[in-house]
Amino acid sequence: MSTPPTVTWETLDLHTAQPFGIARWTHSTYPRTFVTLDAGGLTGRGEAAPNAYYGETRGTVDAVLPLLAGALTDPWDWDGLHAQLCAKMPHDHPSVKCALEMAAVEWCAHAAGVPVWRLLGLSPAALPESSYTVSLASLDDMRRQARDAAARGHGVLKVKLGTAQDEAILEALREEAPHVALRVDANAAWTRTQARRMLGVLDAARVEFVEQPLAAGDLDGHAALRAVSTVPIVADESLHHVADILPLARAFDGVNLKLAKLGGPLQALRALRLARAHGLHVMMGCMIESSLGIAAAAHLAGACDWADLDGALLLADDPFTGLRWTAGHLARPDGPGWGVQRA
Repeated sequence: MSTPPTVTWETLDLHTAQPFGIARWTHSTYPRTFVTLDAGGLTGRGEAAPNAYYGETRGTVDAVLPLLAGALTDPWDWDGLHAQLCAKMPHDHPSVKCALEMAAVEWCAHAAGVPVWRLLGLSPAALPESSYTVSLASLDDMRRQARDAAARGHGVLKVKLGTAQDEAILEALREEAPHVALRVDANAAWTRTQARRMLGVLDAARVEFVEQPLAAGDLDGHAALRAVSTVPIVADESLHHVADILPLARAFDGVNLKLAKLGGPLQALRALRLARAHGLHVMMGCMIESSLGIAAAAHLAGACDWADLDGALLLADDPFTGLRWTAGHLARPDGPGWGVQRA
């Protein structure tokens, strides 16, 4: 490469169409930083979706990006990029690392003239149907969310729980959407006693799986719950790094991979393959992200059992276009790179 790459970025506040609530918080505004790599007349793009649970905020992204952007000297040297990012920030700031890795990978896909999934040698298999999230709110509002999503054709709903009325919420949603596949995400909010009590409720509601019922560090509790549960248990908050996969295999049936918490698409692909090697089911998940971040996850989702890629569907102001949805069915991106364009 005759001239060094240029790395620039901008931060936008994205807004959900309605407040999005989980057990820990409810937000409507999500700062997202978009990284652009320019070199040799080609461009690569990435998205940083910081999450305070993983130690990131808009302020940390602003502070860290100038320190890490210099690691992107050769878009083709993916191992070198990862090594430099880890040398500078060994365990922290995964969404910034994700944005830079995304930009490098897309630049290479543009250089090759192919979609990222083909660049990575992944299967052209159809993507699993994505779930659509019913976020925590009043019981009446959650009923409305489920009813409206089912009416739009979504066949898989993921309901956020972690309250004193979880049983009533599940019963209400089953009434509103009796035929959908139903998944549950407690976002680490249940106690061991509460989780044991909820197992029968999950069975009665025909729940497909429960995501992160207990605190992130309680692997013993998850292992004990798994031993008596007929509903598969999936790790999310317990999974921060690729190296977490092996210890999680004794306590969970599956893992939820998110590019922004693992450090990018290549790290998520490493985690996916490691999870498969240890007999775990795999879900490709997301944060509240634009269609750029969702597209990057979608390129890997064909290799997964489940998908939870509705982040951009929840936005009122997505700055990217190009993803093709039919209710919960997301078509595989087929243009060069990530396959999306700035709106």
